[in-house]
Amino acid sequence: MTRLIFLGPPGAGKGTQAITLAEFLRIPHISTGDILRQAIKDQTPLGVKAQSYMDGGELVPDQLVQDLVEERLNQPDTKTGWILDGFPRKVTQAAFLAELLQKIGQGGERVVNLDAPDDVVITRLLGRGRKDDNEEVIRRRLEVYREETAPLIDYYRDRQKLLTVNGNQSQAEVTDSLKNLIAA
Repeated sequence: MTRLIFLGPPGAGKGTQAITLAEFLRIPHISTGDILRQAIKDQTPLGVKAQSYMDGGELVPDQLVQDLVEERLNQPDTKTGWILDGFPRKVTQAAFLAELLQKIGQGGERVVNLDAPDDVVITRLLGRGRKDDNEEVIRRRLEVYREETAPLIDYYRDRQKLLTVNGNQSQAEVTDSLKNLIAA
């Protein structure tokens, strides 16, 4: 059973690699962004609540995101494994997730840190051509990542769950590295 959490800075290729690996392993790719959009689209009670925050220009609170993740991990297709992308983002969310996985009998998760240097990530993100991706915004996103998400690397390293992959390679090389790591 493969249960993976993907970490890494914006632009490291987490989403792309998570989708590729999930298809290869035939397990669900669970992106918190996708869960949120789907809940809003389906007008679920949690989705309606999330929409009200977003309409007000606010971030969706941790508790609501955690509720959405819990709801998703309790669905039948997750019993054979999953790849979590975009959650946890903070140590408090990691602690919540550890408790949740224990409660629903889905432990044994491993954490993949897709590591890539800032200059590579900035070049990649600028290359996407999104209007909100300018260098200043990207550098700020990297700062926020370091402040909030990077402590997760230590958190999972301390628990012997961390695997690091060099994200500064071609997409195919990163995929091969991930497959070799998971097979080990």
